[in-house]
Amino acid sequence: MILHVAMFTWKDDVTAQDVAELTAQLTAMAAEVPSLRRYHCGPNLRLRPSDADYVVAATVDDEEGLTGYLDSDVHKAVYDRILGRMIERRQAAQLDIGAAG
Repeated sequence: MILHVAMFTWKDDVTAQDVAELTAQLTAMAAEVPSLRRYHCGPNLRLRPSDADYVVAATVDDEEGLTGYLDSDVHKAVYDRILGRMIERRQAAQLDIGAAG
């Protein structure tokens, strides 16, 4: 299984309402992507120092599942509707988390 983590730093004009709307749209999107095994998203809790304002963690079975998620029409639609205009910086990484169990 693969854990995909994306961290975003917002532009200065992003509001709490924007973040709430994004979270709602991402949550709805995740329900439509069959390759997602687990999906979590939301504002960074800032329990430790970090420049990230928002985090997405998605678990998929394999690289094909990751591609299916990231290249899906519903993922692209959320990016086009709201996410793209909010991003100042983005970082992403993938981690092998072993077999499902």
